[in-house]
Amino acid sequence: MMGDGEVTLFLCGDVMTGRGVDQILRHPVDPRLWEGYVRDARTYVALAEAINGPVPAPVRYEWPWGDALAALDEAAPDTRIINLETSITHSDHVAPGKAVHYRMAPENIGCLTAAGPDVCTLANNHVLDFGHRGLDDTLWALRQADLPATGAGADADAARRPALVTLHRGARVIVGSAGTSSSGIPADWAAADDRPGVQLLPDLSPATARALAGTLVGRHKSPGDIVVASIHWGSNWGYEIPSAHVAFAHYLVDLGVDVVHGHSSHHPRPIEVYRGKLILYGCGDFIDDYEGIRGYERYRDDLRLLYLATVEAATGRLTRLRMLPMQARQLRLHHASREDAEFLRTTLTRFGERFGSRVGIARDRSLHLRLPGA
Repeated sequence: MMGDGEVTLFLCGDVMTGRGVDQILRHPVDPRLWEGYVRDARTYVALAEAINGPVPAPVRYEWPWGDALAALDEAAPDTRIINLETSITHSDHVAPGKAVHYRMAPENIGCLTAAGPDVCTLANNHVLDFGHRGLDDTLWALRQADLPATGAGADADAARRPALVTLHRGARVIVGSAGTSSSGIPADWAAADDRPGVQLLPDLSPATARALAGTLVGRHKSPGDIVVASIHWGSNWGYEIPSAHVAFAHYLVDLGVDVVHGHSSHHPRPIEVYRGKLILYGCGDFIDDYEGIRGYERYRDDLRLLYLATVEAATGRLTRLRMLPMQARQLRLHHASREDAEFLRTTLTRFGERFGSRVGIARDRSLHLRLPGA
Protein backbone atom coordinates (compact mmCIF):
# COMPACT_ATOMS: atom_id res chain seq x y z
CA MET A 1 0.00 0.00 0.00
CA MET A 2 1.23 3.49 -0.77
CA GLY A 3 2.68 5.20 2.27
CA ASP A 4 3.70 8.81 2.51
CA GLY A 5 5.37 9.52 -0.80
CA GLU A 6 5.69 5.86 -1.82
CA VAL A 7 4.10 3.62 -4.45
CA THR A 8 4.11 -0.20 -4.30
CA LEU A 9 3.90 -2.16 -7.55
CA PHE A 10 3.05 -5.83 -7.95
CA LEU A 11 5.02 -7.26 -10.86
CA CYS A 12 5.26 -10.81 -12.11
CA GLY A 13 6.41 -12.75 -15.12
CA ASP A 14 4.33 -14.54 -17.72
CA VAL A 15 0.70 -15.28 -16.93
CA MET A 16 -0.31 -18.04 -19.35
CA THR A 17 -3.91 -18.99 -18.59
CA GLY A 18 -4.42 -20.84 -21.87
CA ARG A 19 -4.06 -24.43 -23.00
CA GLY A 20 -4.08 -26.76 -19.94
CA VAL A 21 -5.07 -24.01 -17.49
CA ASP A 22 -8.05 -23.06 -19.65
CA GLN A 23 -9.12 -26.71 -19.81
CA ILE A 24 -9.76 -26.97 -16.07
CA LEU A 25 -11.86 -23.79 -15.97
CA ARG A 26 -15.64 -23.59 -16.39
CA HIS A 27 -15.80 -22.87 -20.13
CA PRO A 28 -12.77 -24.44 -21.86
CA VAL A 29 -12.05 -23.68 -25.49
CA ASP A 30 -11.75 -26.50 -28.05
CA PRO A 31 -8.74 -28.52 -26.76
CA ARG A 32 -7.23 -29.08 -30.23
CA LEU A 33 -3.55 -28.21 -30.54
CA TRP A 34 -1.25 -27.87 -33.52
CA GLU A 35 1.96 -28.94 -31.80
CA GLY A 36 4.39 -31.54 -33.09
CA TYR A 37 3.83 -34.04 -30.28
CA VAL A 38 0.75 -32.94 -28.35
CA ARG A 39 -2.60 -32.55 -30.11
CA ASP A 40 -4.93 -32.07 -27.14
CA ALA A 41 -4.58 -29.39 -24.45
CA ARG A 42 -5.90 -31.80 -21.82
CA THR A 43 -2.63 -33.72 -22.17
CA TYR A 44 -0.95 -30.91 -20.19
CA VAL A 45 -3.43 -31.42 -17.37
CA ALA A 46 -2.61 -35.13 -17.37
CA LEU A 47 1.13 -34.37 -17.25
CA ALA A 48 0.63 -32.13 -14.22
CA GLU A 49 -1.51 -34.78 -12.51
CA ALA A 50 1.18 -37.41 -13.11
CA ILE A 51 3.61 -35.26 -11.11
CA ASN A 52 1.45 -33.86 -8.31
CA GLY A 53 -1.88 -35.69 -8.23
CA PRO A 54 -5.42 -35.08 -9.49
CA VAL A 55 -6.60 -31.62 -10.50
CA PRO A 56 -10.31 -31.03 -9.85
CA ALA A 57 -12.28 -29.70 -12.78
CA PRO A 58 -14.01 -27.45 -13.35
CA VAL A 59 -12.30 -25.20 -10.82
CA ARG A 60 -13.16 -21.73 -9.64
CA TYR A 61 -11.52 -18.87 -11.51
CA GLU A 62 -9.32 -18.15 -8.50
CA TRP A 63 -7.76 -21.62 -8.61
CA PRO A 64 -4.64 -20.95 -10.76
CA TRP A 65 -3.66 -17.98 -8.57
CA GLY A 66 -3.95 -20.04 -5.39
CA ASP A 67 -2.14 -18.58 -2.39
CA ALA A 68 -0.99 -15.58 -4.43
CA LEU A 69 -4.41 -13.93 -4.13
CA ALA A 70 -4.38 -13.72 -0.34
CA ALA A 71 -0.75 -12.60 -0.44
CA LEU A 72 -1.67 -9.81 -2.85
CA ASP A 73 -4.62 -8.73 -0.76
CA GLU A 74 -2.42 -8.58 2.33
CA ALA A 75 0.29 -6.59 0.55
CA ALA A 76 -2.30 -4.25 -1.00
CA PRO A 77 -0.07 -2.92 -3.80
CA ASP A 78 -1.10 0.32 -5.46
CA THR A 79 -0.80 -1.14 -8.97
CA ARG A 80 -0.84 -4.72 -10.28
CA ILE A 81 0.99 -5.42 -13.56
CA ILE A 82 1.07 -8.78 -15.34
CA ASN A 83 2.44 -9.98 -18.67
CA LEU A 84 -0.48 -11.81 -20.30
CA GLU A 85 1.03 -14.48 -22.54
CA THR A 86 -1.95 -16.02 -24.30
CA SER A 87 -4.63 -15.22 -26.85
CA ILE A 88 -8.22 -14.99 -25.64
CA THR A 89 -10.16 -16.40 -28.55
CA HIS A 90 -12.07 -19.27 -30.11
CA SER A 91 -10.30 -18.69 -33.44
CA ASP A 92 -8.61 -21.63 -35.16
CA HIS A 93 -6.48 -19.42 -37.42
CA VAL A 94 -3.13 -20.52 -36.01
CA ALA A 95 -0.08 -18.41 -36.72
CA PRO A 96 2.04 -20.21 -39.33
CA GLY A 97 5.57 -21.25 -38.49
CA LYS A 98 5.05 -21.40 -34.72
CA ALA A 99 5.52 -24.62 -32.78
CA VAL A 100 3.28 -23.71 -29.83
CA HIS A 101 -0.01 -21.80 -29.69
CA TYR A 102 -1.78 -20.62 -26.53
CA ARG A 103 -5.42 -19.64 -26.25
CA MET A 104 -8.08 -19.43 -23.58
CA ALA A 105 -11.83 -19.03 -23.92
CA PRO A 106 -13.17 -15.46 -23.62
CA GLU A 107 -15.82 -16.91 -21.30
CA ASN A 108 -13.01 -17.74 -18.82
CA ILE A 109 -11.92 -14.11 -18.49
CA GLY A 110 -12.84 -14.36 -14.80
CA CYS A 111 -9.54 -16.18 -14.32
CA LEU A 112 -7.81 -12.86 -15.04
CA THR A 113 -10.20 -10.52 -13.25
CA ALA A 114 -9.85 -12.70 -10.13
CA ALA A 115 -6.41 -11.17 -9.57
CA GLY A 116 -7.51 -7.61 -10.30
CA PRO A 117 -4.67 -6.57 -12.62
CA ASP A 118 -4.49 -2.87 -13.39
CA VAL A 119 -2.43 -3.47 -16.54
CA CYS A 120 -1.95 -6.45 -18.87
CA THR A 121 1.15 -6.14 -21.02
CA LEU A 122 0.79 -7.85 -24.39
CA ALA A 123 3.99 -7.36 -26.41
CA ASN A 124 5.06 -11.00 -26.29
CA ASN A 125 5.45 -14.05 -28.51
CA HIS A 126 2.02 -15.61 -27.90
CA VAL A 127 -0.59 -12.86 -28.08
CA LEU A 128 -0.90 -13.35 -31.88
CA ASP A 129 -0.78 -17.15 -31.80
CA PHE A 130 -4.17 -17.10 -33.52
CA GLY A 131 -3.49 -14.27 -35.91
CA HIS A 132 -5.09 -10.87 -36.22
CA ARG A 133 -8.50 -12.34 -35.48
CA GLY A 134 -7.16 -13.77 -32.23
CA LEU A 135 -5.61 -10.42 -31.32
CA ASP A 136 -8.88 -8.61 -32.03
CA ASP A 137 -10.72 -11.09 -29.83
CA THR A 138 -8.15 -10.70 -27.07
CA LEU A 139 -8.35 -6.91 -27.06
CA TRP A 140 -12.16 -7.06 -27.12
CA ALA A 141 -12.28 -9.52 -24.20
CA LEU A 142 -9.96 -7.34 -22.13
CA ARG A 143 -12.00 -4.21 -22.87
CA GLN A 144 -15.23 -5.97 -21.93
CA ALA A 145 -13.66 -7.01 -18.62
CA ASP A 146 -12.29 -3.50 -18.01
CA LEU A 147 -8.71 -4.80 -18.01
CA PRO A 148 -6.39 -2.11 -19.45
CA ALA A 149 -3.78 -3.44 -21.88
CA THR A 150 -0.70 -2.09 -23.62
CA GLY A 151 1.86 -3.33 -26.12
CA ALA A 152 -0.47 -4.55 -28.89
CA GLY A 153 -3.18 -2.95 -30.95
CA ALA A 154 -4.82 -2.20 -34.28
CA ASP A 155 -1.76 -0.27 -35.53
CA ALA A 156 1.65 0.96 -34.42
CA ASP A 157 0.28 3.97 -32.54
CA ALA A 158 -2.10 1.75 -30.58
CA ALA A 159 0.65 -0.76 -29.76
CA ARG A 160 2.93 2.01 -28.47
CA ARG A 161 0.23 3.66 -26.37
CA PRO A 162 0.94 3.14 -22.65
CA ALA A 163 -1.58 2.19 -20.00
CA LEU A 164 -2.12 4.92 -17.41
CA VAL A 165 -3.08 3.98 -13.85
CA THR A 166 -4.22 6.93 -11.73
CA LEU A 167 -3.45 6.61 -8.03
CA HIS A 168 -5.58 8.13 -5.30
CA ARG A 169 -3.26 11.11 -4.87
CA GLY A 170 -3.47 12.03 -8.53
CA ALA A 171 -0.07 10.63 -9.47
CA ARG A 172 0.03 7.92 -12.11
CA VAL A 173 1.82 4.72 -13.01
CA ILE A 174 2.63 4.78 -16.73
CA VAL A 175 3.20 1.33 -18.23
CA GLY A 176 4.53 0.64 -21.71
CA SER A 177 5.03 -2.80 -23.22
CA ALA A 178 7.51 -3.86 -25.90
CA GLY A 179 9.24 -7.04 -27.02
CA THR A 180 12.27 -8.23 -28.94
CA SER A 181 12.81 -10.94 -31.52
CA SER A 182 15.08 -12.76 -29.04
CA SER A 183 11.94 -13.79 -27.12
CA GLY A 184 10.52 -15.50 -30.19
CA ILE A 185 8.29 -12.72 -31.52
CA PRO A 186 8.06 -13.16 -35.32
CA ALA A 187 9.10 -10.13 -37.37
CA ASP A 188 5.72 -9.96 -39.12
CA TRP A 189 3.95 -9.52 -35.77
CA ALA A 190 5.29 -5.97 -35.54
CA ALA A 191 2.48 -3.43 -35.61
CA ALA A 192 2.68 -0.95 -38.48
CA ASP A 193 0.71 2.09 -39.61
CA ASP A 194 -1.64 -0.20 -41.54
CA ARG A 195 -1.23 -3.49 -39.65
CA PRO A 196 -2.24 -4.80 -36.22
CA GLY A 197 0.43 -6.27 -34.02
CA VAL A 198 2.76 -5.74 -31.10
CA GLN A 199 5.35 -3.13 -30.28
CA LEU A 200 8.40 -5.03 -31.52
CA LEU A 201 11.70 -3.28 -30.88
CA PRO A 202 13.91 -3.29 -34.01
CA ASP A 203 17.08 -3.52 -31.89
CA LEU A 204 18.44 -2.51 -28.50
CA SER A 205 20.29 0.58 -29.66
CA PRO A 206 20.40 3.95 -27.90
CA ALA A 207 18.12 5.31 -30.63
CA THR A 208 15.49 2.64 -29.91
CA ALA A 209 15.75 3.37 -26.19
CA ARG A 210 15.21 7.08 -26.88
CA ALA A 211 12.13 6.29 -28.96
CA LEU A 212 10.63 4.01 -26.31
CA ALA A 213 11.43 6.36 -23.44
CA GLY A 214 10.17 9.30 -25.46
CA THR A 215 6.75 7.71 -25.73
CA LEU A 216 6.59 6.94 -22.01
CA VAL A 217 8.53 9.76 -20.40
CA GLY A 218 8.61 12.66 -22.83
CA ARG A 219 5.00 12.38 -23.89
CA HIS A 220 3.32 11.33 -20.66
CA LYS A 221 5.40 11.67 -17.49
CA SER A 222 4.59 14.47 -15.03
CA PRO A 223 6.14 15.07 -11.58
CA GLY A 224 5.15 12.27 -9.22
CA ASP A 225 4.45 9.76 -12.00
CA ILE A 226 6.17 6.37 -12.08
CA VAL A 227 7.17 4.96 -15.49
CA VAL A 228 7.43 1.20 -16.02
CA ALA A 229 8.95 -0.23 -19.21
CA SER A 230 7.78 -3.84 -19.51
CA ILE A 231 9.96 -5.78 -21.96
CA HIS A 232 9.62 -9.34 -23.26
CA TRP A 233 13.15 -10.36 -24.20
CA GLY A 234 15.73 -13.09 -24.16
CA SER A 235 15.78 -16.86 -24.12
CA ASN A 236 13.72 -19.16 -21.92
CA TRP A 237 16.59 -20.67 -19.94
CA GLY A 238 19.83 -19.59 -18.30
CA TYR A 239 20.98 -16.91 -15.86
CA GLU A 240 23.43 -14.93 -17.97
CA ILE A 241 22.17 -11.49 -18.98
CA PRO A 242 23.31 -10.32 -22.43
CA SER A 243 25.35 -7.12 -22.30
CA ALA A 244 22.94 -5.59 -24.81
CA HIS A 245 20.07 -6.05 -22.32
CA VAL A 246 22.07 -4.41 -19.57
CA ALA A 247 23.01 -1.46 -21.75
CA PHE A 248 19.43 -1.02 -22.98
CA ALA A 249 18.01 -1.11 -19.46
CA HIS A 250 20.58 1.48 -18.39
CA TYR A 251 19.68 3.68 -21.36
CA LEU A 252 16.03 3.59 -20.32
CA VAL A 253 16.80 4.55 -16.73
CA ASP A 254 19.10 7.35 -17.91
CA LEU A 255 16.18 8.62 -20.00
CA GLY A 256 13.71 8.72 -17.10
CA VAL A 257 12.23 5.22 -16.83
CA ASP A 258 11.78 4.22 -13.18
CA VAL A 259 11.30 0.44 -13.39
CA VAL A 260 12.39 -2.02 -16.08
CA HIS A 261 10.11 -5.05 -15.91
CA GLY A 262 11.73 -7.86 -17.90
CA HIS A 263 10.21 -11.23 -18.70
CA SER A 264 10.33 -14.21 -21.09
CA SER A 265 12.60 -16.56 -19.11
CA HIS A 266 10.90 -19.53 -17.49
CA HIS A 267 12.68 -18.89 -14.19
CA PRO A 268 13.75 -15.74 -12.30
CA ARG A 269 16.90 -13.99 -13.50
CA PRO A 270 19.19 -11.52 -11.70
CA ILE A 271 18.11 -8.14 -10.37
CA GLU A 272 19.95 -4.85 -10.60
CA VAL A 273 19.56 -1.47 -8.94
CA TYR A 274 21.02 1.11 -11.30
CA ARG A 275 21.12 4.75 -10.26
CA GLY A 276 18.58 3.83 -7.59
CA LYS A 277 16.12 2.34 -10.10
CA LEU A 278 14.91 -1.27 -10.24
CA ILE A 279 15.77 -3.51 -13.18
CA LEU A 280 14.22 -6.99 -13.24
CA TYR A 281 15.98 -8.75 -16.11
CA GLY A 282 13.64 -11.74 -16.01
CA CYS A 283 10.76 -12.35 -13.64
CA GLY A 284 10.24 -15.99 -14.60
CA ASP A 285 6.88 -17.62 -15.22
CA PHE A 286 3.99 -17.03 -12.84
CA ILE A 287 1.00 -19.04 -14.09
CA ASP A 288 1.17 -21.74 -16.76
CA ASP A 289 0.65 -25.44 -17.52
CA TYR A 290 4.33 -26.46 -17.72
CA GLU A 291 4.20 -28.60 -14.57
CA GLY A 292 4.89 -31.98 -16.11
CA ILE A 293 7.28 -30.92 -18.87
CA ARG A 294 10.73 -32.49 -18.43
CA GLY A 295 14.23 -31.46 -19.36
CA TYR A 296 15.09 -28.33 -17.38
CA GLU A 297 14.58 -29.45 -13.79
CA ARG A 298 17.86 -27.88 -12.63
CA TYR A 299 16.31 -24.43 -13.08
CA ARG A 300 13.38 -25.27 -10.76
CA ASP A 301 10.88 -23.54 -13.02
CA ASP A 302 8.14 -24.79 -10.71
CA LEU A 303 9.20 -21.99 -8.35
CA ARG A 304 7.67 -18.58 -8.96
CA LEU A 305 8.13 -15.10 -7.49
CA LEU A 306 5.59 -12.44 -6.66
CA TYR A 307 7.51 -9.13 -6.78
CA LEU A 308 6.47 -6.19 -4.61
CA ALA A 309 8.52 -3.12 -5.48
CA THR A 310 8.13 0.04 -3.42
CA VAL A 311 9.47 3.25 -4.93
CA GLU A 312 9.51 6.91 -3.98
CA ALA A 313 6.75 8.72 -5.80
CA ALA A 314 8.81 11.89 -6.21
CA THR A 315 11.92 10.22 -7.65
CA GLY A 316 11.05 6.66 -8.66
CA ARG A 317 13.95 5.38 -6.57
CA LEU A 318 13.56 1.88 -5.14
CA THR A 319 13.10 1.82 -1.37
CA ARG A 320 12.19 -1.88 -0.93
CA LEU A 321 11.80 -5.02 -2.96
CA ARG A 322 10.01 -7.96 -1.37
CA MET A 323 9.60 -11.21 -3.26
CA LEU A 324 7.13 -13.87 -2.18
CA PRO A 325 8.16 -17.40 -3.28
CA MET A 326 5.46 -19.65 -4.72
CA GLN A 327 5.46 -23.17 -6.13
CA ALA A 328 3.20 -24.42 -8.92
CA ARG A 329 1.43 -27.68 -8.05
CA GLN A 330 -1.78 -29.04 -9.58
CA LEU A 331 -1.91 -25.96 -11.86
CA ARG A 332 -2.17 -23.74 -8.77
CA LEU A 333 0.22 -21.50 -6.84
CA HIS A 334 1.15 -22.53 -3.28
CA HIS A 335 3.48 -20.90 -0.78
CA ALA A 336 6.95 -22.32 -1.32
CA SER A 337 8.76 -24.27 1.39
CA ARG A 338 11.63 -22.77 3.35
CA GLU A 339 14.03 -24.97 1.39
CA ASP A 340 12.65 -23.78 -1.95
CA ALA A 341 12.72 -20.16 -0.85
CA GLU A 342 16.36 -20.65 0.11
CA PHE A 343 17.08 -22.07 -3.35
CA LEU A 344 15.69 -18.91 -4.92
CA ARG A 345 17.64 -16.71 -2.51
CA THR A 346 20.97 -18.38 -3.17
CA THR A 347 20.39 -18.53 -6.92
CA LEU A 348 19.50 -14.84 -7.22
CA THR A 349 22.45 -13.87 -5.04
CA ARG A 350 24.92 -16.08 -6.90
CA PHE A 351 23.99 -14.90 -10.36
CA GLY A 352 23.37 -11.34 -9.19
CA GLU A 353 27.00 -10.88 -8.14
CA ARG A 354 27.67 -9.15 -11.46
CA PHE A 355 25.27 -6.42 -10.38
CA GLY A 356 26.16 -6.37 -6.70
CA SER A 357 22.74 -7.83 -5.86
CA ARG A 358 22.29 -9.68 -2.59
CA VAL A 359 19.04 -11.28 -1.49
CA GLY A 360 18.03 -11.99 2.10
CA ILE A 361 15.32 -14.21 3.54
CA ALA A 362 12.91 -13.42 6.37
CA ARG A 363 11.28 -15.71 8.92
CA ASP A 364 8.10 -15.79 6.84
CA ARG A 365 10.17 -17.09 3.87
CA SER A 366 9.76 -13.86 1.92
CA LEU A 367 12.85 -12.64 0.11
CA HIS A 368 14.14 -9.08 0.07
CA LEU A 369 16.75 -7.31 -1.98
CA ARG A 370 19.52 -5.79 0.12
CA LEU A 371 19.81 -2.30 -1.29
CA PRO A 372 23.24 -0.74 -1.83
CA GLY A 373 24.44 0.93 1.36
CA ALA A 374 21.94 -0.96 3.53
